[in-house]
Amino acid sequence: MATAHLISPFIFRHLNIPKTGTLIFDPQSSPASSNLQNGPTRMQAHNRPARKNPKRSSYGTSRRSILKKSYTQEQVVFTTPVSNDPVVGIIGGGMAGLVCSLYLEKGGIRSTVFDTGMHGLGGRMATRIYEPQQLIFDHAAQFFTASEPQFIELVNRWLENGLIRQWQGIIGELEAGGQFTPLHSSSQRYVGINGMRPLADSILSEAHMVNVMRPCWINTLEPFNGKWHLSANGKLCGQFDAIVIAHNGKCANRLLSSSGLPLIARQMKRLELSSIWALLAAFEDPLPFPESSLAFPFEGAFVKGIDAVSWMANNSKKLSANQGGGPHCWTFFSTAAFGKRNKVPQENIPNTTAERVKISMLEGVEIALGLSEGSLKKPFYTRLQLWGAALPTNSPGIPCIFDPYGRAGLCGDWLLGSNLEAAAISGMAMANHIADYFQSGGARPDDFSVGLHTEFQQLHGFDIGQFPGLNPEKRIDNSQAYCVSS
Repeated sequence: MATAHLISPFIFRHLNIPKTGTLIFDPQSSPASSNLQNGPTRMQAHNRPARKNPKRSSYGTSRRSILKKSYTQEQVVFTTPVSNDPVVGIIGGGMAGLVCSLYLEKGGIRSTVFDTGMHGLGGRMATRIYEPQQLIFDHAAQFFTASEPQFIELVNRWLENGLIRQWQGIIGELEAGGQFTPLHSSSQRYVGINGMRPLADSILSEAHMVNVMRPCWINTLEPFNGKWHLSANGKLCGQFDAIVIAHNGKCANRLLSSSGLPLIARQMKRLELSSIWALLAAFEDPLPFPESSLAFPFEGAFVKGIDAVSWMANNSKKLSANQGGGPHCWTFFSTAAFGKRNKVPQENIPNTTAERVKISMLEGVEIALGLSEGSLKKPFYTRLQLWGAALPTNSPGIPCIFDPYGRAGLCGDWLLGSNLEAAAISGMAMANHIADYFQSGGARPDDFSVGLHTEFQQLHGFDIGQFPGLNPEKRIDNSQAYCVSS
């Protein structure tokens, strides 16, 4: 049996493709000439009576449209021999998708990454920069740690290339009333130089076999002549020998719902995601700290016991080379419970909701710092964002999922956890698995089926994700704890 890199600890399970209604795509097949083999179609299976005098459409009967309607139930099976020069389409340009393309290149495989980002790549590696006022905010992933050898090797390369640096600032847990406890970490913490998004934009800087299309919203997957045809709003964007879905949420579910990949779609639908509000706020002056705290000025804190706030970080200290004066840019995240309770369509947030959430979160900051009500000075700049599909709350605990019959896979942090390291490891695993599949010639597809039936388990961690090596229970001696307020 052929095994895949990084997959060996996991049992490969067979697809168990249903014997009825499987879509078989022969080497010269097309949506207009494909045959439904091994059983009746969905319509026949439901014993629907034929109409005596069916009305023909003015456009005639389209076999292609009939097949498209059946994709929700039928499994696509490619019988075309795999290409000697395969090309992979990757939908999603976050950490997982970018690393997947990078490691496909290592295996000599070309790829195209499709991403919807208007300002840059990155997904949750998101940074907002406002030049006129010199404001900078990481408004999604705040930092990351590295514990796995494969990821540590990649991180060391980023360090050498000046893409990231160690975050030496103190972080800890902050409880209502200003009680701050620094956290012990057995792993180094890293942040991107000038934010997370520049790191994402630089990951492929030395790649030569990766094409990036951005902004591009792929909304149709269609098998045709032994390849996947990817389209955005009816416009063909490319044809590929295999595809990788490297994003999640309702858009991914919608994309997969009619793709002819029912087992892939089912696993994606099992994923549960939290919702979290992000408040970016810039203050003219530093947030108030008592004089006694000057020896331990934290740059980031996991907030405990306050419903509206779960994390706060000083971007100006974390990201800026100028540690002196100037605007003080903070990122505040809500708890997942607060996000769920105040969830609205993130594309169209009502003004009343935005104002209520902002007030609640700033009040939460006051409580966390132990400040008197109304004493926190009003920020001169704020921006509120709802991450409606913020972080996974459950996971199958495997690095990737692959359907060898449909030549399609899934990668992302949610397969292993909720952090950037998990995303990178997943991207590596997906790339190596696909490379092994193509190298095998595709003659033994069952050997390459992975994760299609794996059950999910609940994830545990902070509201803003997991950080391997950062243990909330391993704290510096309590004698170092102090109150931020007097």
